[in-house]
Amino acid sequence: MTAVNIIGAYHSKFGKLEEESLYSLYEKAIKGVLEEARLGAEDIDAVFVGNFSGGTFNNQENIACYGVNALPALRHKPMYRTENACASGSSAVHMAAMAIQSGMIKRAVVIGLEKMTSLETAGVSRSLALATYWPEEGAQNVTAPCMFAQLARGWMKKYGYSEDKLRPWLAEVAAKNYAHAAQNPLAHLQKPRSKAEILDLPDEKNPVIDAPLRLHDCSLISDGASALVLQANNLGSNGSQPVALTGFYNASDYLDNFGKKKSDSFLEGASVAVKMALRQSGMSIDDMQLAEVHDCFTITELLLYSAMGLAAPGKEFEALESKQVFANGRCVINPSGGLKAKGHPIGATGVSMHASVYRQLIGDAYGLQVPDAEAGMVVNIGGSGTSNCVSVLKRV
Repeated sequence: MTAVNIIGAYHSKFGKLEEESLYSLYEKAIKGVLEEARLGAEDIDAVFVGNFSGGTFNNQENIACYGVNALPALRHKPMYRTENACASGSSAVHMAAMAIQSGMIKRAVVIGLEKMTSLETAGVSRSLALATYWPEEGAQNVTAPCMFAQLARGWMKKYGYSEDKLRPWLAEVAAKNYAHAAQNPLAHLQKPRSKAEILDLPDEKNPVIDAPLRLHDCSLISDGASALVLQANNLGSNGSQPVALTGFYNASDYLDNFGKKKSDSFLEGASVAVKMALRQSGMSIDDMQLAEVHDCFTITELLLYSAMGLAAPGKEFEALESKQVFANGRCVINPSGGLKAKGHPIGATGVSMHASVYRQLIGDAYGLQVPDAEAGMVVNIGGSGTSNCVSVLKRV
């Protein structure tokens, strides 16, 4: 089976990008990543685009083929769009990698993009609710915060923790990611806040969204795009720096919310995907010096510590207390600032995670650099743990 390398990455600024449209984000991403990889459109065999809901956000489905508008030299080449909720971007990465492994293509561009701020918060919430099991959840006003608040409540109940006990741990996750994002010029939010500052905020500044989750436990509504060039490892790198995609896996789970057919205290699908991707790569979690993980809510990152094998279930807070997930720790989690502070333009997120790890491994991070990093992981979750995409990257 053909091995796959990443040879270039592009990353826009994340945030409320009033001057950008879905189309301009796409065009800048595809042109930018080809420039980074020192390639032309004629060198690309296929384009894979991760986009969650251009239809609801921008009245534009069928966005993949806009690549021809951006670069007419790509006309009549295959272009595909993937939708897997918040894992749409990583799903596009995995599909491109599988196409290369199969021998059908040699080189691909992968783009992730979303233009979310065209809608007000209520419209965004309804769009995200389309990623639930609609008849029983979205149609009954179940939103993303509701799903992950259920996860938090299930975890507290199973392990006997009160909300007062949980709050400082969630605040520490947020504070860590705010601190990391403050060093990332591409991040949506670059203002650090300490754990104490978050805990001391009055209710009107940090309101309850769905108990126990508050405003500062939630990721950001953002615009942005990211892109990669993937190719067979037997092709020349054209002077760019390759990083190997040594393992990847997508573990799918029930569409229903946590606590129905799947655990409401452990991220089962993510755990399976981590194990499978590591097995493919021939490495263990101890070999990972950093990871970009899916902190759509602070509780999600906290519980990913056990799913990844960094802490025991029910003891996830020990990864915080030991500082192993902070800068200079054993496995730095979300050095980019994560979804919490870097931003979460849904379709762009998974590609952004891969781009961030790629740049870490070539020693040119967008912000906080993990020293001498040789291997890193991406853990990208869609829906209520329904799509769990994990990738392992290694410096060549």
